[in-house]
Amino acid sequence: MGSGHSHASTDHSEPTPEAIAARRRANRILAAVLIPLTLLTLAGMAMLWPSGSKEGVSLANPYSAAPGVTFDTGTIQSVAVENCMQGVSQQNQGQAQQGQAQQGQAQQGQGSDCTFAFTEPDKGGSPVKVVINPDVAKSHGVKPGDQIRYLNLSNAQGASASQGSPAYIFVDFVRTLPIVLLALLYAAVVIAVARWRGLRALIGLVGAYFVLASFMLPGLVEGKPPLLLALVGSTVIMIGVLYFAHGFSARTSTALLGTIFGLAITALLAAWATGAANLAGVGNHDATTLMNTSANISISGVILCGLIISGLGVLNDVTITQSSAVWELYELAPQSSARKLFTSAMRIGRDHIASTVYTIAFAYAGAALPILIIVMLYDRPLADTLTSAELSEEVIRTLVGSIGLVLAIPVTTLIAVLVVKATGSPGVAVSGTRTANDGDRPLGAELTATPATAQPAVNPDDVTDTGTLAAAAFQTRRGRRAAERD
Repeated sequence: MGSGHSHASTDHSEPTPEAIAARRRANRILAAVLIPLTLLTLAGMAMLWPSGSKEGVSLANPYSAAPGVTFDTGTIQSVAVENCMQGVSQQNQGQAQQGQAQQGQAQQGQGSDCTFAFTEPDKGGSPVKVVINPDVAKSHGVKPGDQIRYLNLSNAQGASASQGSPAYIFVDFVRTLPIVLLALLYAAVVIAVARWRGLRALIGLVGAYFVLASFMLPGLVEGKPPLLLALVGSTVIMIGVLYFAHGFSARTSTALLGTIFGLAITALLAAWATGAANLAGVGNHDATTLMNTSANISISGVILCGLIISGLGVLNDVTITQSSAVWELYELAPQSSARKLFTSAMRIGRDHIASTVYTIAFAYAGAALPILIIVMLYDRPLADTLTSAELSEEVIRTLVGSIGLVLAIPVTTLIAVLVVKATGSPGVAVSGTRTANDGDRPLGAELTATPATAQPAVNPDDVTDTGTLAAAAFQTRRGRRAAERD
């Protein structure tokens, strides 16, 4: 079958012993850098691992209830607007907490109208009349079919029901079904498009949240050094998700080195900015709650950790994409010089920088939209607004994360060019793989080379965007697969 194809006699022959030695040397250098770094990170993680003790932490659970008081769920059957006192007086109140009764009276008033939801309890029984909070009724409202969680005060112990106190009070909506459906749809789309790599990425995401929930968050509560905690935890997450999703290869290792560099720059800038800008969480309700929870919790440390963690996803995106771009460009034009390869890859990198900066800025703007509206209504000067306590943290998060990822792109590109020029073997297909390049092979793996069909060299200067790169790379892969079938 292979008689119909011609093979290049010079550039596409089996690799020379010098090329194999250079390839092995580059892999050894990557391993010599990354293996000690990984071991050092794991040792730091072991030293900083939190004990799990919550001694000295005092935080009242808002979902804890007094004896006889329960949190129930149900489905709304109908909604009515009635006089607050008249609507409550029609309920079978039983025993209720005096504090809840006084709060309900203060919110509802004596002569105003209230919204009531006739709700069928999920545990069975007759429908109950749940009073809806005024802010919920005004901003979102409730309708038949909504599932809600409500406070059941009808069997409360230790206090008698006061006249006008509600027995069933709205707490929150039950959002389990829509969230589960969205999560399943997200997983299905990722797996359908990215296949096994998408599945591995989802599993890696679960592992990343495990590190965050079991290591970083408890460490902050116990007062561990926030900078070390963020650096060690973030590095462990990046090592895990990159290798698990993309495999052990020179390409992935290059992206990891660029990611760690960007992470280090982000951490240094975050540490400086947290102190220089006096980010103390002033005016933040959650920060105030944490300060009153434990003396070990440093709000500045929490903010510092947040500045580092928030840029992980985008940083990972730009480094793995840039590393892959270098390998694809090299496969298209294996005879290009390192300088020309770097210049071409940086054209793609600059496009990526521009789009990613927008991504970070708009992501933070969307998350802080209520604050932006409030600050806008204050009609303050722009400089005062951006440096205010309400917005300064978001502004610094955007700037710190953007600087880290922008600097990571040229560094990742440079490392990728050096590695691919050392490990690449033009026109050599590796036995048992689908690539003619060593970049997707496990580090340190022995090479079994067979001649591959020659591919026309492409000038990387002609590749000015990711669309052209993708089209050219598709042609290259198609030719390699045809050669491997022969």
